[in-house]
Amino acid sequence: MTTPTAPLRIATRKSQLALWQAEHVASLLRRTHVGLDVELVPMVTQGDRIQDRSLAAIGGKGLFIKELEVALEEHRADIAVHSMKDLPGVLPEGLTVAAVLERADARDALLMIKGGELRDLPNGARVGTSSLRRQSQLLAARPDLRIETLRGNVDTRIRRLDAGDMDAIVLACAGLIRLGWESRITARLDPAICLPAVAQGVIGIECRAADKRTVALLSPLNHAGTRIVMDAERAFAHRLGGSCQSPIAAHARVAGQRLWLDGLVAEPDGSRLVRDRLSGDIANPAALGHQLAERVMAAGAGELLERLRAG
Repeated sequence: MTTPTAPLRIATRKSQLALWQAEHVASLLRRTHVGLDVELVPMVTQGDRIQDRSLAAIGGKGLFIKELEVALEEHRADIAVHSMKDLPGVLPEGLTVAAVLERADARDALLMIKGGELRDLPNGARVGTSSLRRQSQLLAARPDLRIETLRGNVDTRIRRLDAGDMDAIVLACAGLIRLGWESRITARLDPAICLPAVAQGVIGIECRAADKRTVALLSPLNHAGTRIVMDAERAFAHRLGGSCQSPIAAHARVAGQRLWLDGLVAEPDGSRLVRDRLSGDIANPAALGHQLAERVMAAGAGELLERLRAG
């Protein structure tokens, strides 16, 4: 497809993974639209600036995307590329996720120095993660573990493991694979043990809804199957009022014409997991997400979340 050569500007964080994702989207756009000029607009977000505290303590993953969205609203960029697990359930008025790429491995990865599975970690092992969702599920499986806050880029986190600061760390499989670190994955955690974050492994492309040219340029990049499962998971979290302070997990998959959705809400210390599963028609993924959210709230997740928000 041949298009006008007006530059398409991509707002992105400066982290190694964010730049990889933005460059990947740029490459897909150039390949799809011959002659299209695409340029990156790297930015430092509030979430990048604060590295000495947990995400829960500083206000959640939304701090990684606010500056990018402001750049869209002020017409300093045309699109923003995100890890969809960082994107809040409600977008600012006038913005839309015009395309999502095919999902990568949604599972969490365990990285250990000596190899093995979660069960092979010694009693009282130090495990690094910045995620309350991971923390709660790891402690549910292994209450003896010592969870330590782990922030920074992927390479920074791996260096801390290699330096002996921790016995193991947990990261997303997708990010490790994209950055060429797949060989460091010791074990891929079964979702039965550690249910992934909502939309983990999905790259989303956000733009101004009224920018018809950009919406049209992005349309060929959208992966319909990924959109279906992502919409179910995001609807589940949104109905729960999920945030970084709320350990919420969800994972959807398509089987024929049926959509299966697993959802979970947890106590941060792992003492209680409220988990359920539903299936529904793939034609209405958001409805399935809302239905499952209602079920887990009725089973006690609503009270748990209220207490966490109040605390």
